[in-house]
Order: sequence, then C-alpha cells, then structure tokens
Amino acid sequence: MSTIIAGGFENIEYGNRALQRLSEAGVDREHICTYRVNPPGMHDRTAVGGDRHSSPGTKHEGGNAAKGAAVGAAVGLAAGAVMTPFLGPAGVAAGVGVGAYTASLVGGLKGTNDEPQPGHEDFRPAEMLVAVNLDAVGVDEGTLTRIFEESGAWQVERAEGQWADGVWADFDPATRPNLIGGRDRFDNRPAGENSGAQR
Repeated sequence: MSTIIAGGFENIEYGNRALQRLSEAGVDREHICTYRVNPPGMHDRTAVGGDRHSSPGTKHEGGNAAKGAAVGAAVGLAAGAVMTPFLGPAGVAAGVGVGAYTASLVGGLKGTNDEPQPGHEDFRPAEMLVAVNLDAVGVDEGTLTRIFEESGAWQVERAEGQWADGVWADFDPATRPNLIGGRDRFDNRPAGENSGAQR
C-alpha cells in the first residue's frame, strides 16, 4: 500500500497549474497521475448504472409516499363520493386513484427534502483529480497539500492505495474522500488571484 495525496480541481487550468508546481518542486511525473472524475451518481457501479442501490437523502421516502397515498386515497374517495351523481361509480374510482397518486408523490418528495443531504466531504464532485504517490517522492505531505491549495484545489485528500505502473490503481471515485485540506468551493481561486476575475 502507498500513501497518496490528491487534489481535486474545478477545471483543467487549475489542475495543470498544480502539475507545473509539482514539477518545479522536484516531483517526478512517473509518481503523478490524473483522473477526470464524473459527477456523483455517474460512475456505473451497479448493473443499472449509478453508484449505489439507493440515493443518499432518500432513506425514508418510501414510508412518506405510503402515508401520502393513504391520505390521498381517503381524500379522493370523499371527493369522488361527492361527484357520484355527476360522474357515477367511475368518478369515485378516478378520485381515489388521482388522490392516492398525487399525495404519494408529494409525500415522497417531502420526505426527500427533509432528509439530510450529503456534502462534498461525502462525495467527490465532478473534477480533475491530480494524485501523487507520497512514498515515492522527496516532498512531504504538508508541501503537497500547500501546492494543491495554492493551485486552486477545492479539496485535498489523503488515501492508502495501490500504486502500480505510474497510476493509483485501485482509485474508486465513489468512495468517501479523507479530506485533509482544500479551498472554499465557492472561492476556489489560487492564492493571490483577484477574486473578481472572470473565468
């Protein structure tokens, strides 16, 4: 196993800046690899696509949808009963169906909104990832972290992984990163860059 320090960058310009800074610090290119990380949920880890069998933040949506369906069916039954003289028995059935469907949808969505949502510490965003095999270079962890942050990395992580043939061989974009640094993701410009600059 190797200790790996990696920086995630919003765009290739910042990632290339980090590569240049690493070279200037004496880090050999054979101990660096880069990845283009897809957005969370788009890593095709399951048979039907996606990363997980259920989406984070939707743990209780099934129960909320069922409760909503029951309430909606009751409301629809009452509304259908009122409309029976005009629509007949079919109106009652339609009222129950529409009420149950609408209320289950609203209940499920409400449950999703109430669930705590994962943050960037749980999932890697879409980014350019630059990884360095710390064990093979003559630069310490603090220096690598500083180079990444000053180059514009919005997150810097430390991992234990397999490094083989010049790449982080067992990198898994769906795993939770072990963050050790990074810049504010809403102000991720490299140090010294004008905050009003347009990109």
